[in-house]
Parts: sequence; structure tokens; C-alpha cells
Amino acid sequence: MVVHIKTIFVRAMALKDDFLKSIHEKRIVRITFNSYEKGIITRNCIPYDFGMSRNPKLQDGRERYHFYDLNSPDGQHNLSILPEQLLKLELLAEHFEPAQYVTWKPRWFVQRDWGKYS
Repeated sequence: MVVHIKTIFVRAMALKDDFLKSIHEKRIVRITFNSYEKGIITRNCIPYDFGMSRNPKLQDGRERYHFYDLNSPDGQHNLSILPEQLLKLELLAEHFEPAQYVTWKPRWFVQRDWGKYS
């Protein structure tokens, strides 16, 4: 049991490390996650942040991965998922420009060097 818990912890840390790398390198990611409503889903996303949600509907004190979903059948939208929902994260070769996606004055939890979008 201890080995299993350690494996889960190491995997979760690797996902978070890759997520942070994607923010700093401005790389689009492909994520696979367990949507409680729709099952297992894979999407290409812009990595936004990691921390508690500022969305009043999601303010439960739990940290989440925050993305911008680029290829949802329902159209592009923000996507916040809990760490236990994130099954896989792949850094794609494609980069993004924050100016194309950040349309507000950000207050990120994760520090970054995105110029005026930091």
C-alpha cells in the first residue's frame, strides 16, 4: 500500500511539474481528464494557472488546474479541474501567445514571465 501511495504522489508531482513548465515555456498541452459529467475526455488547452478558483461556484478551498479549452465541441472555454481528475498531460511542440488568450488583468497564483500578461 505504501508503494502505491508513493507512486500516485510521484505521478501527481510530475503532472504538476509539466504543467508549470508549460506555463513558463508558453506551450499548448494535451490533457486527458475524468469529467464527472462526461467521463474520460482529451483536450488541447492553454495552461492558465494552478490554485484556488476565483469563480464563485468553485470556491471550496481546493486547488485546481486552470486551462483554456481550445477544442471542445461546445466551443472554447475556461476549464478548471481538480488534481485527482487530471490523468495525463502532454506538452505539445506548439507555443501560444498570451496576448491572444488573456483578455483581463490577471492575478496569477503561479509566477511567470508573460510580459504585461504576467
